[in-house]
This record gives sequence, C-alpha cells and structure tokens, in this order.
Amino acid sequence: MTPPSSGQPQDLSGWLSYLESIHPASIDMGLDRIRLVYERLDLDLHRSQVITVAGTNGKGTTCAMIEQGLMQAGQTTAVYSSPHLLDYRERVRVNHQLLSAQSHCDAFSRVEKARGDITLTYFEFGTLAALVLMAEAKPDYLILEVGLGGRLDAVNIIDADIAVITTIGLDHQEYLGTDREQIGVEKAGILRHNKVAVIGEPHPPVALIDVVKHMTTQAYWQGTSFRYQLQADAFVWQSDSGLEITSRVPHIPAPNAATALKVLELTEHLSALDVDLLFEQVRVPGRCQLLSRKPDVLVDVAHNTQAVSYLCEQLRLRHWRKLHLVVGMLKDKDIEGCLNLLRPFEPNWYLADLEGPRAASATTLASYLHENDNISTFDNVKSALAGAKAAADEDDLILVFGSFVTLAAVLEPEHDG
Repeated sequence: MTPPSSGQPQDLSGWLSYLESIHPASIDMGLDRIRLVYERLDLDLHRSQVITVAGTNGKGTTCAMIEQGLMQAGQTTAVYSSPHLLDYRERVRVNHQLLSAQSHCDAFSRVEKARGDITLTYFEFGTLAALVLMAEAKPDYLILEVGLGGRLDAVNIIDADIAVITTIGLDHQEYLGTDREQIGVEKAGILRHNKVAVIGEPHPPVALIDVVKHMTTQAYWQGTSFRYQLQADAFVWQSDSGLEITSRVPHIPAPNAATALKVLELTEHLSALDVDLLFEQVRVPGRCQLLSRKPDVLVDVAHNTQAVSYLCEQLRLRHWRKLHLVVGMLKDKDIEGCLNLLRPFEPNWYLADLEGPRAASATTLASYLHENDNISTFDNVKSALAGAKAAADEDDLILVFGSFVTLAAVLEPEHDG
C-alpha cells in the first residue's frame, strides 16, 4: 500500500478522530453505502472460508475459541471483533497477533480514497479497513463478529460459509426490535440460502426457526444437534455425529464453548484438537477476569440483562463475605433490569459517571436503586474502584461491570508523568 496522501491523518489517533467526525450519526442502519465502497475496493477474499458470529452475548468468546482451535489445527486465521478495550488494534487479529498502527493507517487511507463522497460511520469505515487488512493476510479462515444485530450490520456485506448465532436476548431494542422474536429475525440476517448455521441459543424464538426453514439453511441447534453437560470438574460435549468429548471446564461460558466446538467440527478440524489445551488457552479479557486478590477484584463487560444473569450465576459459585459493585453504564441500556438482578446480593454500590454522550451519570444509576441500598457515587470509575477497595475486607468480592468503557478505565495501565 502507498502511505497516506498529503492532507490525510498521519497517525492512528488522527485517523480515529477523523472517523468520528465524518458522519453525523454513530449508527446508520443499512448496507447500501458500505456495499458500494466495498465494491470499489475490489478485495479478494475468495480463498478464505468465512465464519460470521452474531448474538446478543457470547460473540467475542465464541470467536476466540474458534480462532484458537483453528490455529491449533494448523490453519491461518484473521478475526475482526468489536468494540476494543484499550487499543483500537485489538479489533483485527491475524494469527492471533495485532497489526501495526501503520498497517491500520494504510488501510484507512485506502478506504478513504475509495469512498469518495459516500458517508460512512466510524464502525462502517473500520469494518472496511479490517477487510482490507484481512484480504492482504489471505488467511484460511475469516472470523467476523457482528457489531449490532446481523441483517443490517456492516460485516453482513460478506457472505458467511458458516453463520453462528450465540444467544438472543434484549439489547439495542431501538434498532433491533422490542422482543426476542423481532431480534431473532435481525440476527438471522447473517444466514445464507443453502449454507450452514450453528445456533447456540438453547431457546430459539419461533421467528428464527421459521427463517431457517425458509432459507433451507442446514442448521445445527444447541440442545439437539449438539449438547453439553457440566459435571463437578469436567465438561462433556456430544454431537449428533456421534462424537463425544470430555475435558476440563472452559474459562469461557460453557454454552459458548459448546457452540464453538460444533463450528470446529463442521470445519473438520475438531477431531485433531487437544480440547483440554484449547480450553486452557482461551481466556478473553474483560469476561469474568480476576484482576487481583484479597479482596478479589473481578471485572466483566456485562451490560444487558442476559449477560448480568450469567454474571449472577458466577457470583453464586464464588465464596465471598460481602459484595461491592462498581458500576458504570450507558443510558441506552436496561439499567433498571441489570441492577435489579444484583440487588438480592445486598451489595454495597459504587456508582460512577462515564464519559461520552451515551453515558449515564452516577446519579441516574442511583435513581434506579432504593433509598435503603448502600449507595456511593463517584465522578469516575477509578475513584469508585478506589472507594470499594478502601471499604472491602480481604475476604470480600469487588465486581466492576456495566460496559466496555467502564472496564477500560480500570484496565488501562497507569502512565508516569
């Protein structure tokens, strides 16, 4: 690629600021604009098998396990996922490695030249740049994580050879619909006629089942085509093909691991894998991640009721005396629903302001709790965490959750000077 031309941003930070400025909306549903720019880019992705992963929760962990399994089998991979936690470069991995900032800048430059006067959102621009980088890598497998929904998400300009739907819950209702039936149809938008799908949602809405039948998609369903059991210290997975695997319990949620294993079976690489090693290797930052001990500090990106319900299950499996919750959330989420799920634990609440136009204030979060709840408010997440640490005994548990922005604030390394 040629370097960015004169007048274009000269570093990654400059490009990201530029991407934020060129479209009036952060989300602009529809594929016509991005598809036209994609055609202008004339990328060659034909040598790669495409696995597209949609779902309300579990997309990142499922992508990570598919990626690691394929690499263990000797395949080359490129993964596109979002959002990132600390570094924009996290959004594109080639053979599990991040690319240089200059590589991203060069890809942005190429997209900028191709788009002309066509408007692109931050996510659309970044998706096209990721596809540029993936096309250059020429991997055996492309793994694309859907950002929002499925049918109208930017990654859906690429046809999936294997479409994966992890879970279907309530999130982004203003864009995707007000119930699981409507949201299921949006997720099903990544399916293709006469192609393969793996559905990890154990209770699929009827509308999703109908779409699968209409499209004559070869679908494999969790609970029938494949299933798993969690025993005291083992994970048992069975496929309708007759294959059975008993291994250690994965670090990621078991339903996502089960779904990823079915995808790996369909790629014809599962039988050659050391699944114990695979489960040990796959740990995804920000998903039930233990930062420190005495007291235990756990962080999780959970930001909708389905994810917080899973988080509650994990809390019940741990041993602690008192729970301290450090919370920062976006105002377009179901704040009340998420917080109500955690109220039965009778925690101490440390509510934090977040930055940005979508952020909910600590005062707003507090308005969804009760007067007799033990509430403290802070103007940033780091101060809230410091308050929790000051109050907690060594056998207590501190949980930081609510959004990627919340976790970025506590995971970001301190800089001297």
